[in-house]
Amino acid sequence: MNPWRDSIESVGLPVLALLGGLALFGMFVWFGGHDPLQAWSLLFVGAFGDAFSFQNTLQRAAPLMLTALCVALPQRAGLTIIGGEGALVLGGLACAALPTLWAPPANAWGTAVLLAAAAAAGAAWVALAGVLRQWRGVNETISSLLLAYIAIALFKHLVEGPLRDPASLNKPSTVPLEEGLRIGTIAGYDVHWGLIFGILACVLAALWLGATTHGFATRVVGGNLRAAQIVGLPAVRLVITACALGGAAAGLAGGIEVAAVHTAANASIIAGLGYTGILVSFVARHNPLAIIPVAILFGGFLAAGSLLQRRMGLPDASVQVLMGFCFVLILASEALRGRLSWQLLKPRVPAAGVAAA
Repeated sequence: MNPWRDSIESVGLPVLALLGGLALFGMFVWFGGHDPLQAWSLLFVGAFGDAFSFQNTLQRAAPLMLTALCVALPQRAGLTIIGGEGALVLGGLACAALPTLWAPPANAWGTAVLLAAAAAAGAAWVALAGVLRQWRGVNETISSLLLAYIAIALFKHLVEGPLRDPASLNKPSTVPLEEGLRIGTIAGYDVHWGLIFGILACVLAALWLGATTHGFATRVVGGNLRAAQIVGLPAVRLVITACALGGAAAGLAGGIEVAAVHTAANASIIAGLGYTGILVSFVARHNPLAIIPVAILFGGFLAAGSLLQRRMGLPDASVQVLMGFCFVLILASEALRGRLSWQLLKPRVPAAGVAAA
C-alpha cells in the first residue's frame, strides 16, 4: 500500500467514524424530542468549555489511557484482549487489600508499593489469557472477557464479605486507605497525579515498541507469527509479556482509582472504564501515543454526561450511546481499510482515440 494512502486512511477513517457517531447521536437525541445542535454544543462545553470542565475531562481520561494500553499492547503482539475491566478491578482490590495484610509506610514509598501490587495483579490476570491462548489454543478474546466477569465476581465477594469495612453500611467497601497512602492532586488543579502516570505509561509503551529490540520483536510476532517463528523469535514469551504489560497498565488504573478517587475498593470502581478503553485503543489504532489525545476526547464525553442531564434532561448514561455508535463505526471503518477506491484522486488520462481527435 502507498504510504501516503495508508497515513490518510489511518487518520481519516477514525475521524470520519467519530463524526458519524456524533451524527447518529444527534439523530438519537432528535428522536427523543431534543435539539441535536444543543446536544453537540453541550458535549463540547461539558468537556472543554472552561477550566473546571477540562480538569474533569483530564481526570476521567487518566484511567482510559491505562486501560487502552491493556488492549493496544497485546494487539501489537497479535492478540485481541478485551478483559481490561477485570484487570482494573483486581488492581483496585489489590491496592485496597494489601494494607490489611501488611502495614506499608504512610508515605510515597508505601503508595508505590500499593500501586506495584495493583499492577502485578492486573498483569497476572491478563497474562493468564495469553497463556491459555499460547498453550491451550483458547481464543483470547473470549477468555479475557470471561476472566473479566470472574474478576468482578471475585471482587464483589471479597469486598462484600471478608474484606468489608463494618463501618460501610449503605455501600460495602474495604477499609479506607490512610491519608499518607492516597494520591493527591497536581498543585493548584483538581486533576490527580494519575494523569501523569497514564501519559508516562503511553510514552514508555511507545518507546518500548519503537526503540527497543524486544518491542520490535513483539511487533514482528504480531505482524507475522509464522515468520517470527522461522527466524527463531521466542513468540510465546513475547506474546505473554505483551499481555502482562497490558494487564499491568489496567491494574495500575485500578490502583490509582482507589488511591486517588475512591480511597477504598467498592462497586464504584466497576464503572466500565476497561470497556471504554477498548474503544479508545481502536480509535487510536493501538498506537500508544495516539491513545493520549483519544483518551482525553472520550474522557470529555464522559465528563459532559452530567451536563446533558442537567440542561436537557437526558440520562447521564446517554453518552454511552454515543460511544456505542462510535465503536460500531470504528469497526466498520477497519473493514474498509485498504479497500477504498482512490481512482477519483488520480488524474484522468484521455483515451488514445479522443487525443487523436
